[in-house]
Amino acid sequence: MKKEIELTIPPDYIFDYEYLREKSSRILKVNLEEITSVQIIKKSIDARKINPVYKLKIIVYVNEEPQALFNPIKFNTVKNNRKVIIVGFGPAGMFAALKLIELGIRPIILERGKDVRSRRRDLRAIQRHGIVNPDSNYCFGEGGAGTYSDGKLYTRSTKRGDVKRILSILVQHGAKEEILIDSHPHIGSNKLPHVVFNIRETILNCGGEVHFNSRVTDLIIENKKIIGVIVNNDVEYIGDAVILAVGHSARDIYYLLHQKGIKLESKPFAVGVRIEHPQSLIDEIQYHSKIRHPNLPAASYNLACQVDEHGVYSFCMCPGGIIIPASTSPEELVLNGMSVSRRDSPFANSGLVVSVDERDWEEYKSFGVFAGLEFQKEIERTAFEFGGRTQRAPAQRVTDFINKKLSSTLPSTSYIPGVKSAPLHEILPLNIVNGIRKALKIFDKKMKGYITEEAQLLAAETRTSSPIRIPRNSESLMHIEIEGLFPCGEGAGYAGGIVSSAIDGEKTAEACVKFIENIYS
Repeated sequence: MKKEIELTIPPDYIFDYEYLREKSSRILKVNLEEITSVQIIKKSIDARKINPVYKLKIIVYVNEEPQALFNPIKFNTVKNNRKVIIVGFGPAGMFAALKLIELGIRPIILERGKDVRSRRRDLRAIQRHGIVNPDSNYCFGEGGAGTYSDGKLYTRSTKRGDVKRILSILVQHGAKEEILIDSHPHIGSNKLPHVVFNIRETILNCGGEVHFNSRVTDLIIENKKIIGVIVNNDVEYIGDAVILAVGHSARDIYYLLHQKGIKLESKPFAVGVRIEHPQSLIDEIQYHSKIRHPNLPAASYNLACQVDEHGVYSFCMCPGGIIIPASTSPEELVLNGMSVSRRDSPFANSGLVVSVDERDWEEYKSFGVFAGLEFQKEIERTAFEFGGRTQRAPAQRVTDFINKKLSSTLPSTSYIPGVKSAPLHEILPLNIVNGIRKALKIFDKKMKGYITEEAQLLAAETRTSSPIRIPRNSESLMHIEIEGLFPCGEGAGYAGGIVSSAIDGEKTAEACVKFIENIYS
């Protein structure tokens, strides 16, 4: 027999298996000796009261052996099967490839960046020396942006697909089982490279192909049907369909599609800054204590409000994390955040962004569908200029930003390239400045102490999502004009984050297989 129950326990006992058994025994009124196992299936923290507690959903096994949290998927060989070309090897491309293999189709993956191990050298180069490799950086390379931008797996995309399935596949490839039960699962940027490597090995062992340093430079289209792509202006790859899973920063692909006369659409996105606090301050605010209990993780937050008809919200919050340079071109400055699995940095950082749409880039309307993209690029170029034309970030204390004052000194930071004092209240677009300033005051009421001289703003956080959508049919998921072309994931404007991108990758692969079956039926 097994029973599902809910428990509320102090942090002291979260790792005490015998305590869980004894409490379960009392609740179910069964003998302790009869409880063969207790299995946590959901775990969250409730810190609304003075003393934070863990909320657990558990299965109590009575005279019965426990079941596994998930069943591994068997991936079979597809070596001699029909081929689909996948452009991009981030979460959407990876999970599209795995789903194709499940369905008997051979994926041919083309990734502009390097494999996950070689990629590390380029990350060190941008961190230590400000050298940006346009094809290998925090956005491009094996695993895409997801490999090194923290590995947070929280998503609101539960209606889009099976989130647990995505998490189970990650566990099958080396992630810890805790991600299956945590309410806000997190792998960590130090652990994800191993998971990414294992996914690649699964694809290769099943007969798929993965080609690195392979930037798509042209599309082969005949009679409104795509039959392949050209890589590095030289090599042709032909397939039965093409999945575009290029990520939100592959601007050259947008320009290529436009050049080929393929329809694009502009879409709203969000821009702003990274805000950085001492982690101890966030812990104190959230956990109501100057000393964090050793069994509690670094505290996080999620803030949002409306200001002048624009949403302002925290984005990609990284407790115990660091700020990283996510630029993809030499003369721009883009910031992101990440955490390792332990989340033990003394800093907490988050995007603090304002939603923008065509009202905000009116002066760029001569660029047509690329107006929002040009608006995004201008903010990145300005940040680069005020950072001293390096990857050093222009920064300002939160209190000085509110008071429109240049900071004479800056707090310590996790951002390795360093910071330079700059008047962010003057160099960012006025609507962004006003939105952030008003939101900070609202957020300080929700989290007393959020406005502090110890916190600073760093510019610029601009890659929250793509400013472009590649339109597709809502049922077939194929491009509305080009037969056999399947836009997918963040870069196509249909996802945001690791899990939602992975789900969209799987859905797109399924649609792609239906298309191929119809051709050959």
